[in-house]
Amino acid sequence: MLTTLVRIIKYGKQNFTRNAWLSMATIAIMALALLVFASLLIFNVMTRTIITSIEDKIDVSVYFKNTTGEDDILRIKSTLQGLPEVKNVDYVSKDEALAIFKDKHKNDPTIAQAIEQLNENPLLASLNIKARNPNEYPVIAGYLNNDSIKPFIEKVSYAQNAGVIDRLNRILSTAQKGGWGLTAFISLIAILITFNTIRLAIYSNRESINIMRLVGGSNFFIRGPFLIEGILYGIISAIVSLLLLAPIIYFISPYTNAIVPELYLWSYFVSNLVVLFVYQVLFGVGLGIVSSFIAIGKYLKE
Repeated sequence: MLTTLVRIIKYGKQNFTRNAWLSMATIAIMALALLVFASLLIFNVMTRTIITSIEDKIDVSVYFKNTTGEDDILRIKSTLQGLPEVKNVDYVSKDEALAIFKDKHKNDPTIAQAIEQLNENPLLASLNIKARNPNEYPVIAGYLNNDSIKPFIEKVSYAQNAGVIDRLNRILSTAQKGGWGLTAFISLIAILITFNTIRLAIYSNRESINIMRLVGGSNFFIRGPFLIEGILYGIISAIVSLLLLAPIIYFISPYTNAIVPELYLWSYFVSNLVVLFVYQVLFGVGLGIVSSFIAIGKYLKE
């Protein structure tokens, strides 16, 4: 069995090197498919990071009427904290809101002067509510609309934030679907080219294959070298795709970091290089094996 396996690997390597130009063309197309696949994986990481970052910054702010007492606000806060959808609730009093506003506009003398001339604090007390899951904000907004709480509330800042999250999710979802579609299209081209390359190798070795069949060679022994050839295509394509991807990631990292400060792309790429390589090899070898299996299977049935 070991001798048979060694011979299969040897013949597979011979098939690979015998058609060098065709092998290079096949590797180039498969590497392109794997490059798109790896880019899509990294894009998915970026989109998840962007969405998580924005979700962390978005909450529901409830502003209370001036006539609402602090006891009522704290009571409402306590009931909100008891909801399973609520992660945490922060109370901002009128005085705290004014202090935050002054600090935010401390370099604007016009606003600072206008505040000093006011006889009273124009800002409202508020509760900032953060949900455990962004999809649960409508439930929280609905709870705030009940008759026991609504009379105390001046306004709720939910609709605007919900629109931002919804638009962002739609844009990123469309981009992801486009990426998967492109990967599928290029993968199909890679399979067709690999299929034709293997078929050409089978044609050039048809006499040897016929002799093996006549002397009782098993389908495994006949099929094996071409599967090895497909596996070699996949492994080399995975290496080439990562060699092409590395300088691209290094170049665009400063720009993506400006958009997504929470993710430095080059550091992520280096730290996850082994995982990416495994994914690339699995995908590449999968393409090669599928192409080879179809090609030799078609021949053995003829």
